Amino acid sequence: MKKFVMAALGGTLAGILVTTQVAGPLLAQEDAKTSSVYEQLDLFGDIFERIRAAYVEEVEASDLIEAAIDGMLTSLDPHSSYLSPEDADAMRVQTKGEFGGLGIEVTQEEGFVKVVSPMDGTPADEAGMEAGDFITHVDGESVLGLTLDKAVELMRGPVGSEIVITVVREGEAEPFDVSIIRDTIKLTAVRARTEGDTVVLRVTTFNDQTTSALKEQLEEQVEAAGGMDSVNGFVLDLRNNPGGLLTQAIQVSDAFLDEGEIVSTRGRQPEDGERFNATPGDLTGGKPMVVLINGGSASASEIVAGALQDHRRAVVVGTNSFGKGSVQTVMPLRGDGAMRLTTARYYTPSGRSIQALGVSPDIVVEQPRRKPAAEDEEDEAGLAARIRSEADLRGRLNNDSLSEDETRQIEEEREKAEAAAKRREQDYQLAYAIDILKGLSALGPKQ
Repeated sequence: MKKFVMAALGGTLAGILVTTQVAGPLLAQEDAKTSSVYEQLDLFGDIFERIRAAYVEEVEASDLIEAAIDGMLTSLDPHSSYLSPEDADAMRVQTKGEFGGLGIEVTQEEGFVKVVSPMDGTPADEAGMEAGDFITHVDGESVLGLTLDKAVELMRGPVGSEIVITVVREGEAEPFDVSIIRDTIKLTAVRARTEGDTVVLRVTTFNDQTTSALKEQLEEQVEAAGGMDSVNGFVLDLRNNPGGLLTQAIQVSDAFLDEGEIVSTRGRQPEDGERFNATPGDLTGGKPMVVLINGGSASASEIVAGALQDHRRAVVVGTNSFGKGSVQTVMPLRGDGAMRLTTARYYTPSGRSIQALGVSPDIVVEQPRRKPAAEDEEDEAGLAARIRSEADLRGRLNNDSLSEDETRQIEEEREKAEAAAKRREQDYQLAYAIDILKGLSALGPKQ
């Protein structure tokens, strides 16, 4: 019995020794890390004091500290940043749908400012800015080497003032200048219209107004069309939509889904992950849908496109989206400032991460660049001269097999075809989407 007790005690002591031997180096490593952090903070304080004492000009201590904080955040990724009290206030106003500026969503790439997308009806949109444009200079001043916040600050100014932006665009041999007049940006989150038998829902941003405006305008268009039976489908146009609020992206997706996961987020800690699921109720009653995307579709718009694509609820048409698959949390700080910090990645229902990859459309459709008006007129004149039919021939026979009603119906179909052709000239991608829904409608309902 004594031997057994001694053996047991020996085992316990051995266990204690092993634990001590393993824990010792770990604790030492942790102490070394903590010591290193304090040394670095001492170094920061040393540099801070030397700048204040020896820099060629006197500098504000608060400016130095803000710059250091911003540098720490911007070193993480392009979307993390420090928001001064003024910037934090401006961001809160923007989510409400009205703010002053140019009307472009931007990011940073290779040291230059890259346009994610121009917003519909804004000065930048009307001036011809395009998704993918690189901004190299603002009023002749280079933005190379500036943080994104500093570059954006250069573009700000009084409403009504002019700004000249130098742009590098793929397909253009030389950089060129774009003159823009700053204005108050009033974002209309949703614009809806009916094209033939198709309801087109243009969603420009995901702000506080988006879901309610979408529901309201969808119902108005359906009612004007004569009810849901008179509608052959819906086009959800998310092109050049830079994103916005995650909550709104979830609600818009839910508006067209009856069940299933919409999106999931995964942070640094597994327990921080979240899943968001659809609730019963589809605003369209299950009607066919096409989602339009392009390189200016980012963030929240990619969540919607990815969810509807994964659930096979919609055909996604256009070109590859931007590829911003991360979630930023805005955290208030003392002094009314805030910090925008990337806290998670989001994943589509099938588990895809869109980060740096984007949503790939089911059908790739490029938007042709518009020709100058003079070239368009020449092409139309040449085409009209080449295309002739039996109806154009002098002395042709009349078609005596058609009744007046049948003749009228043919004329109406011809007018619709001409309208579709005109639509293709104005917006080829949208025309393609509407043609898809027309084709699905012709096949009839699923049995």
